[in-house]
Amino acid sequence: MKHTLRIFSLLLGLAIVLCWAIPRQPEEGGIAKIKERGFLLWGSDAEGGAPYVFPSPDDPSKLIGFEVDLAGAIARELGVKARQSQNAWDSLVPALQRGDFDFAMNGIEITPQRKQEILFSAPYYIYTEQLTVRKDEGVIQSIEDLKGKKVGTLSGAAAQDILEDIGGVDIKIYSGQVEPYEDLALGRLDAVLLDLPIAAYYAKPNPMLKYAGPPAGEGFYGIAIRKGDDELKRAVDEILLRLLKSGELKSIYQKWDLWNEKQEGLLLNLGGPAGGARLEESRNAPLHTFFPMLLKGAGITIFISTASMALAISLGLALTVLRLYGRPPLSSLATAYIELYRGTPLLIQLYILYYGLPNIGISLSPVVAAFLGLGMNYAAYEAEIYRAGIMSVPKGQTEAAFSLGMTQTVALRRVVLPQALRIATPGITNDFIALFKDSSLVSVIAMVELTKTYGILAASTLRFFELGLIVALLYLAMSYPLSVFARRLEDRLKGVKG
Repeated sequence: MKHTLRIFSLLLGLAIVLCWAIPRQPEEGGIAKIKERGFLLWGSDAEGGAPYVFPSPDDPSKLIGFEVDLAGAIARELGVKARQSQNAWDSLVPALQRGDFDFAMNGIEITPQRKQEILFSAPYYIYTEQLTVRKDEGVIQSIEDLKGKKVGTLSGAAAQDILEDIGGVDIKIYSGQVEPYEDLALGRLDAVLLDLPIAAYYAKPNPMLKYAGPPAGEGFYGIAIRKGDDELKRAVDEILLRLLKSGELKSIYQKWDLWNEKQEGLLLNLGGPAGGARLEESRNAPLHTFFPMLLKGAGITIFISTASMALAISLGLALTVLRLYGRPPLSSLATAYIELYRGTPLLIQLYILYYGLPNIGISLSPVVAAFLGLGMNYAAYEAEIYRAGIMSVPKGQTEAAFSLGMTQTVALRRVVLPQALRIATPGITNDFIALFKDSSLVSVIAMVELTKTYGILAASTLRFFELGLIVALLYLAMSYPLSVFARRLEDRLKGVKG
């Protein structure tokens, strides 16, 4: 038992040192800081990000897309290199505001609501909305025919506002741009309304789908910049204008089959087949090309899960001792902690740690926030497992220890806890396995672990089944040894050779 506790204590200490040793980037914005750092850090979401930003079919560890090319060109003009920072799309603006990267670029539509929160560069792309239906659809010819129909779109997209303005449309909201087209092809939706670049990559090459009518509406993509970073905004605007006048911006868009006559209007605002070919290339890429990224994601999952469980076991034991043997107000605080963390969702706790604490001056790196979030949450459940174990130890054991002259502390350490931990071991192991799977939630705070890596790769290749099986096997390979270890530990605690 002492050996096991030493191992967990060592893991906990190592996790804390590693987590706090990992720096948070970037610091404050500004051209000088970027040049001093040597790279431009830009935020985007590579999950389902084609043709904006997505893994290359030739080398999934490398990101490609028209925004990757554009970010590289902007960084080159600044005299630095570009580096992408992975972040969930719907939290790009909060992450930008807390200083996780210099700017965000991921098909972010310039809207009055967003302009109240952040600065926008001059538009770098003029988009339209494209309605897509199934090949055999004969009724829906334009957005005027959508009343009473089930239509898919993205959360927070301009297309959602268009559908709401029509009225009478059964709007289905998706967090990714792959899933609505998949559901449309399967007959779960009647139509999908999304930006033309997305439709050109995911709908146009699909033989089961077709465009319904010409593109509708018009809007602008802009680079999101923190308020107060006016110097960076001016520099980005000047660079975009130079890229447009030199023809490089047009070349980038032509490379991705995104140039059209509407883009000629960019000059005023500044002062297809390629997508299908790349999608087919991704679908046919050998599975082994995805292994390095998946294994890297698995390594992050193992690290975060192990470190968090070490914290949960140590903190949970302390909470149990305080709750059962501590004096008020410590016992009351321990009870309140347990009830609070068990009674609120882990996802909300992660959001508060990562996005909420900066409001009071505490800014945690993604690794530290994930470590604390998972560890502190599971500590509440470990505390209850320990309590059940302690309560199951007969009172006569404690009374016998007292009769031998032991103090309560000594009796607890030498008599009660060893028996209680033996009883609690199966529950602890079960929680450890559950934590491996719950670690997928940390992707909302910019951690790219195994499940997020799977989402990025599957969305860009549409190989959900094959990659899903590989990821499931990786999770099994990580969790099964825990079950074996638990059984052997139980046998050892019982004094049985195994």
